[in-house]
Amino acid sequence: MWQATLDDGRDVVVKVGPPAGVPLLRYEQGVIAAEARYYRTVGVATPHVPVPPVLHADDDVVVVGLLPGRPLTELPGEGAAETVREQLGVALRHLHAVTGGHFGYDGDGRTSATTWRAAFTAMTADLLADAADWGVPLPVPADEILATIDRHGDALDEVERPALVHFDLWDGNVLCEGARLTGLVDGERYFWGDPLYDFVSPAIGRRMEELPEHPVLRGYYGGAGPHTFTATQRRRLMLCRLQFEILLLAEMPSRGMVGDEARQRHEWVTPQLLADHRDLGRPATM
Repeated sequence: MWQATLDDGRDVVVKVGPPAGVPLLRYEQGVIAAEARYYRTVGVATPHVPVPPVLHADDDVVVVGLLPGRPLTELPGEGAAETVREQLGVALRHLHAVTGGHFGYDGDGRTSATTWRAAFTAMTADLLADAADWGVPLPVPADEILATIDRHGDALDEVERPALVHFDLWDGNVLCEGARLTGLVDGERYFWGDPLYDFVSPAIGRRMEELPEHPVLRGYYGGAGPHTFTATQRRRLMLCRLQFEILLLAEMPSRGMVGDEARQRHEWVTPQLLADHRDLGRPATM
């Protein structure tokens, strides 16, 4: 990814996909084109939510306008950050009102289905296959994970509308100027599914259902809080986190994470994965 200035003076960001033949995770097929689709979808459906304008896109390259601001990770002062997170919650409420025609990813050869249960199960199976392909040991066997998902299929069936899900809204992908939200970026992982999934990354490493006064919830639900989740919603959040935690482990080799970096990621993610799997009702194995 590069920043550049066009002849007409516009500042842009250029993102180039990997060369043909480079091994990717299954969901990463076609992510460059997917990122452009996300920005265009948001730009048309919810133009008041700030995303970069797409200036050029094909299967290999996407060029977007440079948004003002800097990542929330660089914002000093918790008060301003809390205000931005509340605005993020408002933005998510608008994004989740956008409905797709199916569940899962879009694009040729990418996992999708007619129900959220089927799509979520297939998306998780893809990640488990990726982990096996790349030789990533998981703290819970793949068949146990899939059995856990099947056992909680009724919770997944509660999701009847495929909402637009960004998926990756950790602080590094949220742009701001002072206490003002200025952009949501890196939308290439988006899919259509459970809107609760977008509460995972904003509380990464924690459980949103245990943070009833989190500013994202305050903005999303339009109230001072505390916000509580139903028992079924709590199960859905755990299932979303479980899948996310599998991804955090499965992606390490493809990101070139080795040595201490890989060890630290594994030591950070593993207890969270084990806790979510345990709380979904089956003892996990080390």
